Amino acid sequence: METQQQTWQNMTGKFFQHSITQLVEEAIIREQANGHRLKVCVGSDSHVYGDAINYATAVVFIREGKGAFTFIRKEREIQKISIKERMLNEVNKSVEIAYAICSILETYDVEMEVHADINTDPDFKSNVALKDAMGYILGMGYVFKAKPYAFASSNCADMMV
Repeated sequence: METQQQTWQNMTGKFFQHSITQLVEEAIIREQANGHRLKVCVGSDSHVYGDAINYATAVVFIREGKGAFTFIRKEREIQKISIKERMLNEVNKSVEIAYAICSILETYDVEMEVHADINTDPDFKSNVALKDAMGYILGMGYVFKAKPYAFASSNCADMMV
């Protein structure tokens, strides 16, 4: 499996040289100093292009009643896998980031949700991974959201993948 270098950017394409933990802590300090109550949602999405899979992971900061902003990480992997494995890879990428930032969020009393780009309707292919994804995310102790409530993955990450 081949993976490209991982860097974080915002929705306008500005790249950041810092780790996601540093970006998250700086954002929380800045936003709370401005009086904003925050919630963070983490989600990933992917698209297949031949043998390549493009992934995007979004860390979305919601300012209660005052909009939102996002950090995005893009990755490209060369491999052929099933839809279930791809959905679970998305979930794993989200959980990896959630785990990296959870202690910072706890320190500053910021809630977090992990969003899965998986449809709850069994008529959709992604549904094959729903139970596994839900068990993994809930088993890690995180709040789980799937479509249509998983905007961090199905909207934010989707726009950037």
